Order: sequence, then C-alpha cells, then structure tokens
Amino acid sequence: MKMPVKEKLTVRIGDTDIPVTNPDKYLWPDENISKLDYVKKLAFLSPFLLKYCGNRYLTTIRYPNGITGKSFYQKSCPEPKPDYIQTGQLESTHYVIPKSPADILWLGNLACLEFHPSLHVVDSMQPAEWIIDMDPTSPDGPDMAEAACLVGELLTQLQIHSIPKTSGATGIQIYIPIEQGPSFEQLRVLGQFIAEFMVTKHPRIFTIERMTKDRGDKIYLDYLQHWYGKTLASPYTPRAKPGAPVSTPLAWDELALGFDPKRYNLFTIEERLTQLGDLIDDVPKQSLSEVIRFVSRHKS
Repeated sequence: MKMPVKEKLTVRIGDTDIPVTNPDKYLWPDENISKLDYVKKLAFLSPFLLKYCGNRYLTTIRYPNGITGKSFYQKSCPEPKPDYIQTGQLESTHYVIPKSPADILWLGNLACLEFHPSLHVVDSMQPAEWIIDMDPTSPDGPDMAEAACLVGELLTQLQIHSIPKTSGATGIQIYIPIEQGPSFEQLRVLGQFIAEFMVTKHPRIFTIERMTKDRGDKIYLDYLQHWYGKTLASPYTPRAKPGAPVSTPLAWDELALGFDPKRYNLFTIEERLTQLGDLIDDVPKQSLSEVIRFVSRHKS
C-alpha cells in the first residue's frame, strides 16, 4: 500500500518551531537520508556548527533535489526569512549570520547541505583561526594521511599546536586555533613559508602550483585560500557527497593510522561527538607572533 506523502512537518528546537517542507524527500538517496532525517541530525550538530559558523558571514551550498540534483552557492540570505534570522552585509552581499540552532535548522529545511563560514567574525578584519588546506590532485597520488602528518610535524617543530580535520571531501585541513593579533597577510606569509619548505623537502609529495594541470599527482598546499572574505568548509559541516560525510577533527595519532573520510559521516558523528567531544577544544589558542617574526627575518 502506497503511503501518502507528508507535505509539511514541524521540528521544535528551543522555543522555535521549524517547518520542514517535503520531509520525505531524499537528500542523500543512496543513504536513505530524507530531509526530515537531515534536519533532525542538524538539531544535534547545530551547537557544534555554531561554534565555527556563528557570528560569521555564512555561505551555504543548496541542493533542492538532493545530492544527485543541481546545486548552487547561497551567499545572500534566502527570502522570505523568519524574523529571528539575522543578516550582515559584507561588500554588497547580505549574508545569514547564524546566532542560534534554529538558524541552522531553517537553513537545513532549505536543503543547505554544506556550511562554509567566513574566516573572520562579523565586523572584524582579523582571522578567527588559521587553516592550512591540503587537496589531493589525483586519487593515485601520495598518501594524504602521511602528508598531513609531515606538515603537522613541521608545525610542532615551530611550536605551533594544530589539529587535522577531514574536509569531508577528499582533502585534509590543518586547523590552528589562534589568539587575536596576526593579520591575514601575516598568516599568508607564514603559510607560504611552510608550503615552500614542504615542497623543497618533499618535492615528490607537495606542490604549490595553482593550476591543476601543472600539479601532476602531488598534493596541493593551498596557503592562498585563507583570506579575508573567503570561506572554507566548517568543522562538522555535512558534505554533499556519497556516504553523507561530515568534516571531522581527528587526533594526530588517529590520522596516522590512515585516512578514510567516508568513515566520518552523518550516521557516525553523533556517537563520536558524544564519546570524544569536540577535539578542537583540546588545542589551546596560541600567539603566533614569535614564529611570524622568525619567518619575517628569514624572508628579509
């Protein structure tokens, strides 16, 4: 017997009711994750997402018909919007500025499957953290886990505390919590220094060639993406990929055992966070002033 399609349901979070339209529509069809399933999973993830998306200019990627359908980047706040959704202007765009779990669930109902926040908070010109982005050029290229650990070892030698996280796709991002102080320009100089050092020391593994055609099968160390107004995938954002992966922080010894981003997904993330908490909390915010001065002297 064919069940009637539910046109609309409501999910309550805090004091707010979030309408869920087309709740039975599959957003990850092969994983049988419906929109209602997704919004419920976001209810658990929303406090973690807000730590890294809250009070920032948020870009989302929307998949109205699920990951097998067409998608588009949503920078401007969707309209109409409820009164509780706050916006902020950066240049000519009015972005959603998430403030509460209800904001995240409202975006989830719009089939926003990925959350990409600005790298600075609202009304600030300073970076909120520092992230080194690593992207494989080829699935047959160097081992991503081994490569990330090499970068992590260099950071440790520079007395920089860091933690790797899966991008949720094929890459790894190295996340460095920082105290306020350095500018985006200073962090770009530092990132360039580290990337060039890794290319010199491990030329068969790393590249800083921007054009994909010039990279061979090497891993691209992208020190340019970390900049004012740019975005990167937030910790704990789902990704619109098969398997419903989630961008997940890892312990260094965990990463050393191997890298399989599909292991960290919407089915496993709740248990992981319940057991381990947010591993980024274990890394203290740090001043980078001394290492920035060292690199400035080295390059001058």
